[in-house]
Amino acid sequence: MVSLVFLKPVILLLWQLLQLLLLVSPQMEDCPPSFDCGYLGSIQFPFTTTQRPSCGLWDIHGCEQDPSYTNTTLQLYDSAFKWYTVLGVHSGTIMIKDKEQELYLQTKNCKAFDNTFTLPDASPLASFYVKYNITIFRCNRSHRITLPKYFYRYSNCSEHDIYYVPLNTETTPGFKWPSSLAPCSRIQLAISDNLPDDPFQYLSAVNSVEVQLSADCDKCLREKGQCLLDSKGKLYCTKDDEILLEKIVLGLGLVSAVLAVGVPLMVSACCFARKILRRKNPAHRIIEGFLKERGPLPTVRYNYSEVKKMTNSFKKKLGGGGFGSVYKGKLYDGRVVAVKILSKSDANGEDFINEVASISRTSHVNIVRLLGFCLDRSKRALIYEFMSNGSLDKFIYEDNNPLQVSHQLDCKILYDIAIGIARGLEYLHRGCNTRILHFDIKPHNILLDENFCPKISDFGLAKLCSRRQSAVSIFGARGTVGYIAPEVFSRHFGVVSHKSDVYSYGMMVLEMVGMKNNIKAEVNRSSDAYFPHWIYNRLESDQQLGLQDIRNESDEMVRKMTIVGLWCIQTYPPTRPGISKVVEMLESKAELLQIPPKPCLPSSSTSLIHLSSETL
Repeated sequence: MVSLVFLKPVILLLWQLLQLLLLVSPQMEDCPPSFDCGYLGSIQFPFTTTQRPSCGLWDIHGCEQDPSYTNTTLQLYDSAFKWYTVLGVHSGTIMIKDKEQELYLQTKNCKAFDNTFTLPDASPLASFYVKYNITIFRCNRSHRITLPKYFYRYSNCSEHDIYYVPLNTETTPGFKWPSSLAPCSRIQLAISDNLPDDPFQYLSAVNSVEVQLSADCDKCLREKGQCLLDSKGKLYCTKDDEILLEKIVLGLGLVSAVLAVGVPLMVSACCFARKILRRKNPAHRIIEGFLKERGPLPTVRYNYSEVKKMTNSFKKKLGGGGFGSVYKGKLYDGRVVAVKILSKSDANGEDFINEVASISRTSHVNIVRLLGFCLDRSKRALIYEFMSNGSLDKFIYEDNNPLQVSHQLDCKILYDIAIGIARGLEYLHRGCNTRILHFDIKPHNILLDENFCPKISDFGLAKLCSRRQSAVSIFGARGTVGYIAPEVFSRHFGVVSHKSDVYSYGMMVLEMVGMKNNIKAEVNRSSDAYFPHWIYNRLESDQQLGLQDIRNESDEMVRKMTIVGLWCIQTYPPTRPGISKVVEMLESKAELLQIPPKPCLPSSSTSLIHLSSETL
């Protein structure tokens, strides 16, 4: 008697065959030319509804509600946690409102100038344009900006001045931005019909996005076809009659195969499939189960042959470590990427799961962007955006020797990097629907783009938890010795929480300004050898800090980073500031910052916290 377990794959195969046969019905539905979307009325490609996500580029949520429902929303491609309210869709233009930006403008909050409005990348199907937006320049007051009189200036934000010109001036033929604005942050924001005197009145939370279909896609739609992308990202057009013919041929072929070969072949195929499935290692099943449970991810899954092709057979190696190796590659659309091939040492695939789960749904200027991943049998890879300046460690160490500190970057750039990393951590701790604790903040895991904008990377040790959780449980210590918070080693010092990331951040900031002495484990733990006490004593007595390549130890930025770093590495978590407070302290005046209490010396069992740089 054949067991039920043995019959299960056979029954599944027969069911799938029945489904394929049903698809050949001439009454089956493909993508209609338009959809009904509640109070928005009729919408067309490239917009679609959540019931038919494959029929467009953007799916609008709430279309199934009655016309009185006015809270239809959508997510842009590169804003996984950013929802926009859809106000209207007319002739290829969609009006969307950013409610968070609206609140900032109404309350005259300077966070309105923090983030530029970005659009998805152009595809072979369509391009996207923003109407009625202007360029805002956010300039640090340390820069001396000299501009013509027709520039507007807003100076009520702490640390920064805001400069802009009206839209009619910016769009004047031959207009060029003055070179003095080069060191400022450039931001694109929507505007209203109000006068430009007050930026909070002149700016708008409503963006008008124009969608322009490509010539090939437009022609396809006019011929009543469907615009689709193949596996290489190229456009192809399918017609209703072609789809029907293909499905009829497929159905006839399947019926013929079943009649000719019969059930014995299906049973043999099922047995073979079962044998192959048994060979799958437990880690592969764990990861596949995780991906299935999480549902569709906002990133692309590649097979190993595609990964090999995009890296030109792993020709250019960028670096490596215990996790595996990183190679330079290029996607089909020409974007340069970094491909991390994971080693087989991670037996249960926990690092891979953590990295995909943590970073796939994040979107922040200071978080590295995951563009895709590969899970092909035992092969695992992660595809990231390419960072041309590499990691931060090569700019604060000389010749990869941690005993030789070399300030290749000036204080202003290091200061901006420190603030950027703090904002990235603030997003992970407070800006996501699910709080993400990184547990491995260190210079090696901070990548720098061409403008030295820092991006947090390597989420292999990350832990996801609810934003309401004040503590998390972990098994064993995780992270890199020298940056691990005391409570991660021993619960005697408190519970593990987001404050553990703050500790690692503080250690890294002190290292960035050249404070951290890398001492050997054998060295006695005297107050001279324990570097937080050494820095504290120097700050308290206004003695020389001994910084290399920094002539004036009272330099405001260096002093701020030093004091903030000392606050962050307080031994007990409750005495450390939250990361939002860290950002606030870095952006305030140095003279307003108090020197923190001297960190108490923990027992000798924890002395490893400050010594080597070996990853646990």
